[in-house]
Order: sequence, then C-alpha cells, then structure tokens
Amino acid sequence: MRTLKEVKIGETVKVARLNGSGAVKRRIMDMGITKGTEIYVRKVAPLGDPVEVTVRGYELSLRKADAEMIELA
Repeated sequence: MRTLKEVKIGETVKVARLNGSGAVKRRIMDMGITKGTEIYVRKVAPLGDPVEVTVRGYELSLRKADAEMIELA
C-alpha cells in the first residue's frame, strides 16, 4: 500500500488507515489525521523531511517517519 511519504507535491489523497501504536498513533490522530480524511501535499523539503500538508483546512508539517505510518486509499 502507498504511504503519505510517497505522495508527490500537489496531490490530494485520502487516508485508508494509520499504522503504529500507542502515543505515536494518538499524536497523529490528535493532529486531525484519521481514516477517510483528505490530505493535500503542499511542499516537501529538499531531503524529504518534513512534509508540509493541508488537513481539515489547516497547514501541518509531518516528519518523514510519521508520514510513513499513514496508508492511503
């Protein structure tokens, strides 16, 4: 399955599921990234870390490790 880490700039994707467990998964969910949420990828830093996205109308920066835990539909 494709993850958020692999998405190109300008793409809009939908979350299928979150991998990980415990505090890491809870932190991602607290940011508003849950199953079915649409994510628009705005920018990716030159080395791929962080990834800037728009989620539920606000801008958010995610580490590469966190983006890898988000599987897409």
